[in-house]
Amino acid sequence: MRNELIKTEITDHVAVITMDAPPVNAQSRAFMEELIEVFDALNETPGVRCIVLTGAGKCFSAGADIKSRAKLADGVPGDTYRHLRRAREVGFVIMEMNVPVIAAVNGPALGAGMGLAICSDMIVASTNAVFGLPEIDIGLMGGVRHTMRVFPMSLTRRMVLTGWRVPAAELYRRGLIEACVAPEDLMDTAMEIARNIASKSPAAIRLAKRALNTVETMGLKDGYRFEQNLTVEMTRHPDSKEAMRAFMEKRPAVFGDGL
Repeated sequence: MRNELIKTEITDHVAVITMDAPPVNAQSRAFMEELIEVFDALNETPGVRCIVLTGAGKCFSAGADIKSRAKLADGVPGDTYRHLRRAREVGFVIMEMNVPVIAAVNGPALGAGMGLAICSDMIVASTNAVFGLPEIDIGLMGGVRHTMRVFPMSLTRRMVLTGWRVPAAELYRRGLIEACVAPEDLMDTAMEIARNIASKSPAAIRLAKRALNTVETMGLKDGYRFEQNLTVEMTRHPDSKEAMRAFMEKRPAVFGDGL
C-alpha cells in the first residue's frame, strides 16, 4: 500500500484507513485509484477482521474533485466513462469487502464523500459531521440510489432536490446512524465497535458479511434459505466448535486467522 493520499495502519486486527488529501479529501483520480487499491489489498490481508474509514483534518470527504471533474468534458474520448467507472468502484469495493467497514465520519461527508459512508456497513459520526448531496447546486447528479438503500424516501428526496446538509445529530435521532458523539470521542467509539467485531471468528465474520450483502436484494424465502446454507457451512468450521466449547466452559473463545 502506497500510504500517500490514503494512510493505513493495522492494530489488533483492525485496519484504520485515513483519507489524507488536504484540504477536504476531495476525490481525484489518484485518490480513487489509491482507495480502491487499499481496500483490495486489505481484502486479502491475513489478520484484518474489521476496517475503520475516516478523514484527516476537519472533513471526512467533500466528494468529487470539482476542478478535475470540470476538465472531463474537454478530455480525450472515453475519459468521462472511465471516471464514472472508477467512481462506481470506489463504492462497491467498500460494499463488497469480506470484512465489515465502519465509517467514522469526522466532518462534512458530501456527494461522493457521503457515498463512502453510505457504502460502509455502519456509520458513527461526530457532532461536527453533516451529510449532504449538493450535486443539484453544482451541475451534477448522483448519490440517489446508494442513499435510498439507507435513508427513507422523503429524506432522500429532500436532500437530492434541495441540497440540504443533514446534521449527524438529526440522522442519529432518526436511527439512521449508530452514534453521534463529541469529536474527541469519535475514534474511540468506532474502535470499540471494531474491536468487538475483531474478537469474533474471522470465518464467521466473512460468512455474516456475505449473508448481509446477498440477502438484501433477495425475497424472504430465498434469503432465509441462503442464510441457512451459510449456517451449515459455519457449523463445519473449527471456529464453530471452539465457539460452542467456549460458551459451555464460560470462557472467551480463541480464534486463529485461518479461514
